[in-house]
Amino acid sequence: MPEGDTLRRTADVLDAVLEHRVVVAAYGRPGAAQLERVTGDEITAVRVVGKHLLIDFSGGLCLHTHLGMNGAWHRYRTDEPWRLDRDRAVAVIEVPAGVAVCFDAPTVELIEQRALALHPVLRQLGPDLLAQAPQLDDAVERLRSPSLAGTAIAVALLDQRAAAGLGNVYRSEVLFIKRQDPFEMCGQMDGETLRSLLATGARLLRLNVEGGARSTMPDTSGAHRNAPRRSRRDARLWVYRRTGRPCRRCGSLVRSTSMGALPRRLYWCPTCQAPRAATSGSRG
Repeated sequence: MPEGDTLRRTADVLDAVLEHRVVVAAYGRPGAAQLERVTGDEITAVRVVGKHLLIDFSGGLCLHTHLGMNGAWHRYRTDEPWRLDRDRAVAVIEVPAGVAVCFDAPTVELIEQRALALHPVLRQLGPDLLAQAPQLDDAVERLRSPSLAGTAIAVALLDQRAAAGLGNVYRSEVLFIKRQDPFEMCGQMDGETLRSLLATGARLLRLNVEGGARSTMPDTSGAHRNAPRRSRRDARLWVYRRTGRPCRRCGSLVRSTSMGALPRRLYWCPTCQAPRAATSGSRG
């Protein structure tokens, strides 16, 4: 599932070909969103809210897509062959300069712009961490609310109702950078700690929004002197997908386990992110 920075880059790519252009043709899968309704409209905005991509049209409609685990937006020239099979396309928007195609997305719907505030999913989203000034205090209160107080912070950071934009890569990296026990319950954490985690997540999203290989660590990482030399391939992240390899900070072996309802795999260092008090039981 694309994280907030990836989706923002996608929106920027689509914006370059779509915004302020008139829709020549639009269509999707039979029986799905009636995209032909926007033919002849001007595209007024391509924007992102958390992990949701919205395309606004001058006639008052909005195309809402959520890419899930396998969806993707592509941009093509009008005469360029598509890289994926046409029967996988769930939304196609043609303008004079090119075509935007959404493949395999589970959520594709056409909504009245005035009804977006009432959308059952969009209206529940927490503050967007890629906003120019993310409302971190609001996100902290959401993490400390009764619905999440008994939830491990590693699970809560993926809950888009608390804060929108973070995904599986960033939750592992943020928790490691802040030396936070990923299994501590939100209700046991103070507001300052939660705010620091969210601020770190927002900072990393912004650092990576321009594209290129995602990185959460500086060029000079201060890694443990006994840790193996980093290759170009794996030098960008602290713990993500490094199960069984030495922690870049202390040399302990990175561990991983599946968490949450989806479930998604968490990566952490048992030394750098040790719990504040001893607990019993296995953690993967």
